[in-house]
Amino acid sequence: MDSRSNATMPCGLLLQGFAESPHLRPVLFLLLLAVHLATLSGNLLILVAMASVPSRPPLLLFLCQLSAIELCYMLAVVPRSLAQLASPGRGRGSPISFLGCAVQMQMFVALGGAECFLLAAMACDRYVAICNPLRYAAVVTPGLCTRLALACCLGGLAVSVGLTVAVFNLPFCGSRLLVRFFGDITVLLHRACTQSYAEELRPLGAGLVLLLRPSVLILASHGAIAAALSRLRSPRGRRKAASTCASHLAVTFLHHGCPTFTYVRPKASYSPRQYRTLALVYTNVTPLLYPLIYSLRNRKITATIRRVLSPRAGSV
Repeated sequence: MDSRSNATMPCGLLLQGFAESPHLRPVLFLLLLAVHLATLSGNLLILVAMASVPSRPPLLLFLCQLSAIELCYMLAVVPRSLAQLASPGRGRGSPISFLGCAVQMQMFVALGGAECFLLAAMACDRYVAICNPLRYAAVVTPGLCTRLALACCLGGLAVSVGLTVAVFNLPFCGSRLLVRFFGDITVLLHRACTQSYAEELRPLGAGLVLLLRPSVLILASHGAIAAALSRLRSPRGRRKAASTCASHLAVTFLHHGCPTFTYVRPKASYSPRQYRTLALVYTNVTPLLYPLIYSLRNRKITATIRRVLSPRAGSV
C-alpha cells in the first residue's frame, strides 16, 4: 500500500468488496437487501411459530436451533456488506482493524462450525428415528437434545478460536487490500508471508476437522438409513423418510460444498474474485434456501406457521 493509505490506516486492513465496480453496487445492494430481509423473515417466522408450540419433538428443536444459527450467521457478515455497498466515495474499500477482522472471522467460523455439528446431530436423530423407531423416545430425550445443542455451539466455538489464533499468528506482508467483503480465512492465508504449504497446515487442519468429520458422520448415518429404507415394507413410510433425508442431504451439501471448495485448496489455485463470488453465494443465497428446503417443507412447521399467521383459521 502507498504512504497515504498507511497514514490513514496504519494498523488495519481494507475490505475491497465490490468497490472496483461502482455501477454494480446499487444493484447488488438492492438484491442483497431483498435476500437478507427474506432470510430474516423466514427464520424469524419459524422461531416465533415454534415458540408458540407447548411441546416440540427433537427434530423441531434442531430446526429451531438451525434457524437461530442462520440468523446470527447472516448478521455477522451481511450488515457490514450492505454498509460497504451503500457508502459513497470508497473507491478502494472499507477499512477494518485487525481486531475487528479477527472477531468477525471468529464469529463466522463459530456459527458455521456449530451448524456443521448440528447437521451431524440431526443425521443421528434421523438414524435413530428410522432404524430404531421403538427406542427413539427412550434414546432421543429433551435432555439429550439440549446437551447436543450445547455441544454443537461449544464445538464450533472451540474450532473457531483455534483457527483464528492460528491464522493471525501467521506473518503478513504485502498489500493490506483484501478482495473480499468480510474478514475470511482464505484471503488472510493468501496474504501471509509463507513460502511453502506446510505453514498453512495448522489452520487448514482445523478447517478439515470442522468440515470433514461431521460430513463423514452424516454420510454414515444416511448410508445406514438407506439400508433400512430398502427393507421397509410401507411405501408411504419409505417416501416420508426419504423426503426428510433428501432435505437434510440437500442442506448438508449446500452448507459444506462451497466452503470445502473454498478452504481446502492450495495457495497456487487461489483466485480472489472467484473466491469473492463463492463467498457471496454461501453467505447470502444458501441461508435463504435452508428454510425453503428443510423447515418450510415440514408439515408440523407449516401448520404451526398457519396458526400463528391466522389464529382463527388454525382453530377451525
